[in-house]
Amino acid sequence: MDAFAGLAMGFANALTPINLGWALLGCFLGTAIGVLPGIGPALTIALLLPVTFKVEATGAFILFCGVFYGAMYGGSTTSILLNTPGESGSIITALEGAKMARNGRAGPALVTAAVGSFVAGTVGTLGISFIGPVVVELALKLGPAEYFSLMLLCFVTVSAVLGGSALRGLTSLAFGLMLGLVGIDLQTGQPRLTFGVPELLDGVNVVLVAVALFAVGETMHLAWRHLEGNQEVREVGRLWMTASDWRRSLGPWLRGSLLGFPFGVLPAGGTEMPTMLSYYAERKMVRPEHRHEFGTTGAIEGVAGPEAANNAAAAGILVPMLTLGLPTSATAAIMLSAFQSYGIPPGPMLFTQQPVLVWTLIASLYIANVMLVVLNLPLVGLWARILKIPTPQLYAGILVFATIGTYGISNSVTDLVLLYGIGIVAMFMRRFDFPTAPVVIGMILGPMAEQALRQALTISQGDWTTFLTRPISTAILALALLALVGPRLWGAFRRREAA
Repeated sequence: MDAFAGLAMGFANALTPINLGWALLGCFLGTAIGVLPGIGPALTIALLLPVTFKVEATGAFILFCGVFYGAMYGGSTTSILLNTPGESGSIITALEGAKMARNGRAGPALVTAAVGSFVAGTVGTLGISFIGPVVVELALKLGPAEYFSLMLLCFVTVSAVLGGSALRGLTSLAFGLMLGLVGIDLQTGQPRLTFGVPELLDGVNVVLVAVALFAVGETMHLAWRHLEGNQEVREVGRLWMTASDWRRSLGPWLRGSLLGFPFGVLPAGGTEMPTMLSYYAERKMVRPEHRHEFGTTGAIEGVAGPEAANNAAAAGILVPMLTLGLPTSATAAIMLSAFQSYGIPPGPMLFTQQPVLVWTLIASLYIANVMLVVLNLPLVGLWARILKIPTPQLYAGILVFATIGTYGISNSVTDLVLLYGIGIVAMFMRRFDFPTAPVVIGMILGPMAEQALRQALTISQGDWTTFLTRPISTAILALALLALVGPRLWGAFRRREAA
């Protein structure tokens, strides 16, 4: 099925009342969550995972993607009005957006962020529509050896490259791999790491771990470091942009979109790097008469470019998740666990085995982009008032929903013990700067990597050199080694040069 036929089928399904309702609910929740500092899309989707046991797959994924896109939009509101980024991709937006708000230009900053998000989200979704099927065609030519090497590359980039410390990242990954091994080995039938607990024979529920890490652990950490005090929320003012503002924003919107999307697709992608690069590019390319606004009164280019890069990168993250089954962010890892809850294997066969699900989801992303512009601009006053919710009540509500949702999955007290046990571990991980995303990625991809490893060795009759004699596998392993060792060698070279 080509992209145009797929989109036609997708829009026919996405425009039904029930799917439009899921998209609207996801966009509304995502925007609200993006506005609240410290509460990101990963935490929200983790809390919503129990709906996978009651809601059909298409509706659930439309809801999750609406939350994901909405959080990217909402993060700019708190960055501009409160100078506190709602999520990591909006950190750069705060540099110029907060200064514009301080000088009475919060309205134009919010408008350029919203329109830039729409432009970038549309560009990113076009990328998913037309690049995704190409990636699928390439992925279908890969064998078990190549898939194992790809997963190894994903482990290295997410754990050892993106975090502040390779050792901490790899430790988190090892914890996730250990959780993934709990249960009965499907090949030998022997129990592993169950410690005589019958409830663990089926393994640790991925939904439980995601909720523990991103809802319980994150909330307990936020409560631990919470400081009382009122923060000043800037007035929104008039929502309008002058003709000059539109001219100055158009270029940054397009450049940010084209810069952000490839970073999202890459295994070592994410939203932080493209937003930073977009900001520095706009500082270099701004017209001389506006250069003084950067860092002083606030330059609109410094909001438009990074916000577009943020949203385009977020869309790009969905490409490897849908086409290869590889999550490159915490949010993508949690959505991947939702696929497992439905028994749907993400990867190259997803486009052929579940075409209605995939194309309806992609079509709903176009619809969500339009909904988010409508929600963000007229209702910006509502989002500003959400910032005044008392933080202790917010944290308590998250813990209540996490507990009820987890217990509702299996009615098991053992699951509640695991929920808060892993949640406490996650709290200390956040406290000592251990990344939590590698835990979920290790837990989900660990069993898949083990299966690919066994298949590759079975095909090669136990010959381990099969990973080095196949050209694509060798190239991927070389990239993984370069990603692991390269930054350290470069750092050592720079230190030696400086000395």
